[in-house]
Amino acid sequence: MQASPIQPTEPPSTPPSKLPGFNVADAVERMLGQPTLWWEALGMFVLHFAEWETEWQASQGNNQAERRCVHALRSSAANVGADHLSCIAASLEELLAKRCAGQSTAIPPSIRWYLKDCFRETWRTAASAKQLTIATYS
Repeated sequence: MQASPIQPTEPPSTPPSKLPGFNVADAVERMLGQPTLWWEALGMFVLHFAEWETEWQASQGNNQAERRCVHALRSSAANVGADHLSCIAASLEELLAKRCAGQSTAIPPSIRWYLKDCFRETWRTAASAKQLTIATYS
């Protein structure tokens, strides 16, 4: 197993004023106004979802497994304020839930492509913000 490039560190006491793809202010507010909780959640998002794309691709073809995988991303993205990513994941999750319920629901390939693209960009942004924090506060 490879060592993670993101090492735990004491999170800063203030969140970034802007982070592309993230509504940081609302996420911090949901975390009782404690920026350190947001930084910790962001670090967990980066670590937990580092291999998400591979796991998600492997789950495709099994509606229940894919739904669980997409659900985990949706809820975690919402938690850290990655609202757009969460919304896209919710759209796919809804289609997969219909399939799991026995409905013959088509899933346009474009929704998976868009989710993959949005995930990659959001994850990279989160990883860069976390890495910058480590470099700045270590």
